[in-house]
Amino acid sequence: MLTRRVIPCLDVDAGRVVKGVSFVDIRDAGDPSALAAFYNAEGADELVFLDITASSDARNIMVEVVEKVSSEVFIPLTVGGGIRSIDNMRKMLEAGADKVSINTAAIINPQLIEECAKEFGSQCVVLAMDVKRNSDETTKRNNPSEIAEGISWQVYTHGGRKPTTLDATQWARRAAECGAGELLVTSMDADGQKTGYDNDLLSSISDSVTVPVIASGGAGALEHFYDALVYGKSDAVLAASLFHFGELRVSEVKSYLSDRGIPVRKVE
Repeated sequence: MLTRRVIPCLDVDAGRVVKGVSFVDIRDAGDPSALAAFYNAEGADELVFLDITASSDARNIMVEVVEKVSSEVFIPLTVGGGIRSIDNMRKMLEAGADKVSINTAAIINPQLIEECAKEFGSQCVVLAMDVKRNSDETTKRNNPSEIAEGISWQVYTHGGRKPTTLDATQWARRAAECGAGELLVTSMDADGQKTGYDNDLLSSISDSVTVPVIASGGAGALEHFYDALVYGKSDAVLAASLFHFGELRVSEVKSYLSDRGIPVRKVE
């Protein structure tokens, strides 16, 4: 039976790990290479490193920071933020990444997913999705031009700063068909709120694709990880602030899941 993965996420801005609530109110959470070493020793299954302002600042990801982080871990490392080309992806893989996450550039040019998958293999290509619900009538009134009719979850670009007219489930399906080997799905509504993952969103996407789905945004208690795997039908659970600020440890999450019958890799 395939084990489910527990993945800490390093959101990096200006060389430091940061964390916010619903993509705002950002605060410092530490040094990325030190945190990477800690999570490697903690028994994390993988690590995700996201340069959260690379796309919005129209700059390349910080290669030297990626190199430092990769030198501290012996688990799979996914790197994303500001990836716009096959060349960018190659540099990240050469810097020590095992997978590369693309988001904004893939929406602008979906063919990039196919090109990267052909060049490096689908297993190296992770599509990241920043998503908001469209059920709030206030949002629709305030931003009528930004809401496309019939969309349940709307996809955003540039680190959650710019709305698109893409429906999350449809975009997930198309990305998987183009060759994305994995989907990292972040609920902007739930992000940092600690009220649980958006399991309706996760299950809608999981039911529409055959590739693994990583749940992101909203973890606040042990049961939230279980719910995302069972009710959200996710293959992995990702969290940031809970781990960074010591509210929960990776080993605690794994023990909790294992006790409830979820197969996980044991922490040595």
